[in-house]
Amino acid sequence: MLTSMKILFVIDTFYTSNNGTSISGQRYAAGLRARGHEVRLLCGDKPKTEQDAGMTDGDYCTGIYHFPIFQFMCERHDFFYANTNSALIREACDWADVVHVYTPFFLSNDVVNYCNAAGKPVTAAFHVQPQNITASLGLGKVKWVNELIYSIFRRTTYSRVRHIHTPSAFIADELRARDFKAQMHIISNGIHDEFLQVPTRNSRPEQTGERMIKIMMIGRLSQEKRQDVIIRAMEYSKYADRIQLVFAGKGPEYKRYERLGRKLQNKPQFIYCQRPELIQQLLTTDLYIHASDMEIEAISCIEAFATGLVPVIANAEASATPQFALDERSLFRAGDPKDLARAIDYWLDHPEERERMGRKYAVAAKRYSLSRCVMLFEQMLQQEIADKRTLTDHHTRRIGKRRAV
Repeated sequence: MLTSMKILFVIDTFYTSNNGTSISGQRYAAGLRARGHEVRLLCGDKPKTEQDAGMTDGDYCTGIYHFPIFQFMCERHDFFYANTNSALIREACDWADVVHVYTPFFLSNDVVNYCNAAGKPVTAAFHVQPQNITASLGLGKVKWVNELIYSIFRRTTYSRVRHIHTPSAFIADELRARDFKAQMHIISNGIHDEFLQVPTRNSRPEQTGERMIKIMMIGRLSQEKRQDVIIRAMEYSKYADRIQLVFAGKGPEYKRYERLGRKLQNKPQFIYCQRPELIQQLLTTDLYIHASDMEIEAISCIEAFATGLVPVIANAEASATPQFALDERSLFRAGDPKDLARAIDYWLDHPEERERMGRKYAVAAKRYSLSRCVMLFEQMLQQEIADKRTLTDHHTRRIGKRRAV
């Protein structure tokens, strides 16, 4: 029989819908609560709405740390670093049966230190690629800077936990290659079951030239997501005069992408919507593009093909998203708008094949259901509790033997 746990999530920014790490935390908190566990937060921000307030069983709020120079960048990306507070850390961790840290920054590092000193079970997630930080500074492809950040993350956080949640095999391999020693638990962040329960997509195998064609990408409007490549691909697609691009998301590059799209015959649409509307948008879309240069997983891509859309994915070296492609036709050379246009035109030229593959992609998405992923995550937490208990018992026996001597 499943034993209820008191679980503490430690995360810098929780109450936002424009940050993949925060969204993952929100979904997992809800999923764990639905399975009978208590979930509280130790974070920097506070609930903004009544809906926010219902996301967990209680908060320990440390407040936001304001960077003198980089605060404007935090605000642009809707991510804020949490202050650290030793009294709140002690109170929150002492309440919990197990602690899970999401982000490898100031607050999480102090939490891991406290848990190790107090003998409290603690696990960590790897959601933040160094490139997520360096891309905002124009250094996303500077290898030595990214490697330095990996090294800092390893020393300050991940070398002091036994279990790491990695959302993809790609990032697990990246960590092992950099001497991260903890046990990797490859568990998707998971997509909400509503994406897997959508009504049957309208079959529209007619010639695409007879109507407008809707192409969509979901993701924060930032440099590393490369919405600019999709806009530039319209220069090379033979369907450009009939394509309506739709970008679902917001972020610091909105004005640049909006300016770039002005030259198109059909100016891109920029939307920001909640899950029910997003599903409806996907159900009226013809093709999904994911152009990002770097991703640990890209839940938005899974959400799209769960509805029966064929994805076209940038085959980027620092991205896990190419793993979702069922064959080479769903890949294009990262950063190459001409090659993206080639892939777009292929799928638009072959509507029957696109419909057939869309059904296969919808089946493939079922393995990423949130309910399944939460169950696997729960097992990781239980394993950490058991490991900690075993170590504690072993330590107690050793002390007992010394005293007996």
